[in-house]
Amino acid sequence: MRAGVAAGHPATADVGAEILEDGGTAADAVVAMALASCVAETVMSGLLAGCHAIAFDGARVLNLDGFAAAPSGTDELVELEIPFGDEPVVYSIGAASCAVPGLPAALGELWRELGRLPWSRLCEPALALARTGVALPEMHARSLEMFGELYALGGGAELFTREGRTLAAGEVLHQPGLAQTLEALAEEGAESVYRGSLAEALLGVDGVVLTRSDLASYRARWRDPVIVDYAGRRVATRGGLSGVPELLSRMPTLAGLSSTERVLALVEAFAPQAPAGEHTTNMLAVDGHGRACVLTHSLGVGAGVWIPGFDTQLNNLLGESDIASGEPRPGDRLESRMAPTLAFDESGLELAIGAAGATRLRTALATVMAAILDEGHNAVSAVSLPRVHPTSELVDAEPGVDENALLQLEESGRTVRRWERLHHYFGGVSCVGRAGAAGDPRRSGAAQIL
Repeated sequence: MRAGVAAGHPATADVGAEILEDGGTAADAVVAMALASCVAETVMSGLLAGCHAIAFDGARVLNLDGFAAAPSGTDELVELEIPFGDEPVVYSIGAASCAVPGLPAALGELWRELGRLPWSRLCEPALALARTGVALPEMHARSLEMFGELYALGGGAELFTREGRTLAAGEVLHQPGLAQTLEALAEEGAESVYRGSLAEALLGVDGVVLTRSDLASYRARWRDPVIVDYAGRRVATRGGLSGVPELLSRMPTLAGLSSTERVLALVEAFAPQAPAGEHTTNMLAVDGHGRACVLTHSLGVGAGVWIPGFDTQLNNLLGESDIASGEPRPGDRLESRMAPTLAFDESGLELAIGAAGATRLRTALATVMAAILDEGHNAVSAVSLPRVHPTSELVDAEPGVDENALLQLEESGRTVRRWERLHHYFGGVSCVGRAGAAGDPRRSGAAQIL
């Protein structure tokens, strides 16, 4: 398999390619890409995120749990209603919605265990982006417009709005405080967020329920992946709230089906999950030695609160009721739908893939995996295929989904919502494999084969 990278923004993918060409490992590339995404993809996530990763070092496959943890304190959350697609969704935000972030610790752990280049080298591309600003791609601009009320709160107004409107596609997103954030990371390492200058800045935000001990005690954790057979391959992924192992186990064979049969089979296999709308991004790399790393991270939708002077938004993962379910004790990990995934055949690694998209994450991931591993599509074709996503109330369908299938669903009593254009609602899939590499056009994603 040739080396390659894929991500949710062209600038993020460029950084991954740069690091691989500089002799970095797949993990080095993903660490640098994740940091770059905290500049280029702040409409989707940011540094104070929770994450999950999967890595293959040529011999072993390991998951890394860098998801957010419950803090010691609690306080009242702020409710904000935002239209998600055609439906209003109430989000719980504010400084008290911020859980203990895990992304920085996970990046530090990936670098220590699987990296080769100096940490400061991995910070350089993101720092350069922070100093120059990054043009906002079309699909990110659409998301920003939809969540404009959230991003106009507090320090976000100066960063994401101009003259009473959100930034448009092609306009440059300047976040000068992120240069200070990345300088601290480059100098102090990932520990800056937990015991250094960034920790001090975070703890100084009015209303946060994190304590110094919450930050200092956080650790990213290596875990064994869940292994499931699919389409004659061994697939390594995450279980739990992701639901991906269970979904892959019941996925029908799609090869040879008509377009109508294919859609109906997918709708039947995709059992609905509870609705959610967290913003997520995904990135991955495969290096020239066949090593791979996939990482997905999310702020939720963001707390609508930024660290003054650092232009870094807090997560609102405590405000996601399905993620912060039950009664987690301080230090307990919150739940997550993230499912970075690797697929192997008899010859070795065949596909590295991950997805963003809350409840649509698993259906988007499974749709693309099926297109590549079952139906024989190349990566770009597989990611571009129109998607369908059933909920308990209706079936959402992208433009291009077989109309005969949709009519049959309606005749059977299902309500179909036909979307007029591509939308980030249907998830964002990134992949690199023998079938090529692809970023998702629904997220203005990009990919490169080296």
